[in-house]
Amino acid sequence: MVSTGNADRKKERANGVIVASCLAFVFSMVGMAYAAVPLYDMFCKVTGYNGTTKRVEQASDVILDKKIRVTFDANTASGLPWDFKPVQRDIELKIGETVQVAFEATNLSSKPATGQAVFNVTPMVAGAYFNKVQCFCFTETTLQPGEKMDMPVVFFVDPEIVKAAETRGINTLTLSYTFYAREPSKPIAGLVVKPGETDKKL
Repeated sequence: MVSTGNADRKKERANGVIVASCLAFVFSMVGMAYAAVPLYDMFCKVTGYNGTTKRVEQASDVILDKKIRVTFDANTASGLPWDFKPVQRDIELKIGETVQVAFEATNLSSKPATGQAVFNVTPMVAGAYFNKVQCFCFTETTLQPGEKMDMPVVFFVDPEIVKAAETRGINTLTLSYTFYAREPSKPIAGLVVKPGETDKKL
C-alpha cells in the first residue's frame, strides 16, 4: 500500500514538471514573437514579398529596349519633425537601367532628430523586381536643427519583370518611403576609435 505522504510527493513532482513545461513553452513563444519581426523583415527584403524592395550589390548587366515609369512618395510619421520629399516626382527609365534619384529631408525642429525609413513598392507584386544598389533607408539618419540633407537612391528594375505573367503588363511603379523617429544608436561601451587606428578597449 502506497503511503499518503509518498502519493502527495509524487503528485507535487508531477505538478512541478507540468508547471516547468508550461513556463518553458511560454518563454519559447515570447522568444519566437520577438524574432518574428526581424525574420519577417529579412524574408521580405530577400524575396520582395509584400511590396518590399530587394537589396543587391551590383547593377543589372541587361537593359531592355522597353521603358517603365517610377513615381516617388515620401511621408513622415508623427513624432519626427522633418520635411521629407522627393526631389523629382517621377522618372521614366529603361527596364534594367541603373539610375540615381534623390530625396530631401529637413529637420524643422530646434533639436537633433534621428529617423529611419521603411519602404515598399506598389503594385506589391512588383516589389521583388525593384532592386536597390544604394539607399538611405539601410541606416538611421540624424539631422541637426535646421539641417537639410540630400538622400540618394540608386536602383534598377529587374528585366525579369516582363516575363512573369502577373507583372508583364505593369507600366508604372511607385516607390514609397515613410520616415519614423527613433533613438540614435549608442556606441559600443569600452571602445575608442581614432583616425588611422583599429578599435582599442579602454
